[in-house]
Amino acid sequence: MRFMVLVKADKSSEAGALPDEKILTEMGKFNEELAKAGVMLAAEGLHASSKGARVKFDGKKRTVTDGPFAETKELIAGFWLWQVKSKEEAIEWLKRAPFDQTEVEIRQVFEWEDFGPALTPEIRATEDRIRADVKMAAKPR
Repeated sequence: MRFMVLVKADKSSEAGALPDEKILTEMGKFNEELAKAGVMLAAEGLHASSKGARVKFDGKKRTVTDGPFAETKELIAGFWLWQVKSKEEAIEWLKRAPFDQTEVEIRQVFEWEDFGPALTPEIRATEDRIRADVKMAAKPR
């Protein structure tokens, strides 16, 4: 099972404050544990919402709103993508994270079998091809 682990933004991250050396060191050690255990598939921090935008879809109409966005508690400051056996395992890993004052959300990622008969062999073949193309494009050049 794959889980997206979403680290919520706060006033500090939205102000563009970067983590100090102590936090970076602690997080690096935690990420190394995740990687060695084969749990971590990806991990990234995100810039403040002031550097982002939102696109609202209403039929054919597209409305773009530039950041920053007001509701800090609804924003994401970073994420991990983990491969674990269960939600409980993801929670146990997360409890070991070197956080002090924050909230982190865990959400399961859909797998092919979750889609049932709506995922036809043709759709799956197209999706598999796209994922292979993305993987090739992501390799260092």
